[in-house]
Amino acid sequence: MTSLLRLSLFAILLILVACQSKESDKGGATAAKKMKAIDYPAVMDKIFDHHGGVDLWKKQKAMSYAIAKEGGDEKQWIDLQDRRERIEAFNFTMGYDGTDYWVEADSTYKGNPVFNKNLMFYFYAMPFVVADEGIMYENVPALEFEGTSYPGVRISYNSGVGVSPKDEYFVHYNADSGQMEWLGYTVTFRSQEKSQRISWIRYNDWQTIDGLVLPNSLSWYKTEENKPIELRNTRVFENVTLSEDSFDDSKFMKTEGATIVEQ
Repeated sequence: MTSLLRLSLFAILLILVACQSKESDKGGATAAKKMKAIDYPAVMDKIFDHHGGVDLWKKQKAMSYAIAKEGGDEKQWIDLQDRRERIEAFNFTMGYDGTDYWVEADSTYKGNPVFNKNLMFYFYAMPFVVADEGIMYENVPALEFEGTSYPGVRISYNSGVGVSPKDEYFVHYNADSGQMEWLGYTVTFRSQEKSQRISWIRYNDWQTIDGLVLPNSLSWYKTEENKPIELRNTRVFENVTLSEDSFDDSKFMKTEGATIVEQ
């Protein structure tokens, strides 16, 4: 074997070893990325597990449902990975395509598409939406209601997370089972100050869909001194679907007659 041939074979061997090493490093990085997970407090793990588990939730890519309303059902479609959304009601159609907020509405619509984005979805997809990144958890005193004590967790957000990072949520749960029972929340939309007013939703009507325990209805309560006192109104969610396949991008595109809304 000539010196030139031996040199060529050695060079080829070095290239193969380098490529294998690079692929191994890449594979190791990918595996490490897949293994990386949010380290939830034990109490949140208990709540998530009771409702079907975060792993199963994060496999889902699309959700839809209808909210029963007096003027006609309000239908919503949500991309669970990037939170794009489309909402249709009797007097408006609105959405978020990943870049722009848009709305097509008649004169009876008085809402704000930016404020309304993911609003009902966020309430409906509890407790899983508080498994997102950028969230801080803190135990808070139990909520006492009609002789029952519900332990609680305060959820707040790191700066820059979402449109209203100063919003706070209070998840209260059954101490034995981990089932979510109440949600307290504040609203600070674009405000520079945290709100001190807490509103309350009761979660005592559940259904199981594809292994995940999700609300069948949500009940808002009147409050006194930031505590729930009596039922105000209930919203029922119908035709709920989950899918591990994403909606087509066209689902979230601006309609022909819609206008872009400034953020």
